[in-house]
Amino acid sequence: MELDYEAMGQRIAKRRVHMGLKQTRLAEQAGISNNYLSGIERGKEKPSLEVLMKLCRLLKVTPDYFLLGNLCSNNVPQNIVEGLRLCSERDMELIYAMIQHMVDRNQP
Repeated sequence: MELDYEAMGQRIAKRRVHMGLKQTRLAEQAGISNNYLSGIERGKEKPSLEVLMKLCRLLKVTPDYFLLGNLCSNNVPQNIVEGLRLCSERDMELIYAMIQHMVDRNQP
């Protein structure tokens, strides 16, 4: 499987914006240049594993979200994760809609 660096960069940018961070601020916190972060977000630069892990920590996501688009969190109770595995595709669509509503409701 080949990594889609453009999609990964879009997920990084989307998460950064969702968290209300300016690109310059995130770059500073990650210890990288703004130009490098911009290149990562545009899919033109390939982040090192170290940089990727810093971005995950700062943006509070697991690496699989940036790499594959799967938003998982270490603080999701195991019974919820196991319950989701038993849901139908239709159930998952409903669950996603409910979660999206809660996220939107909590936006500043």
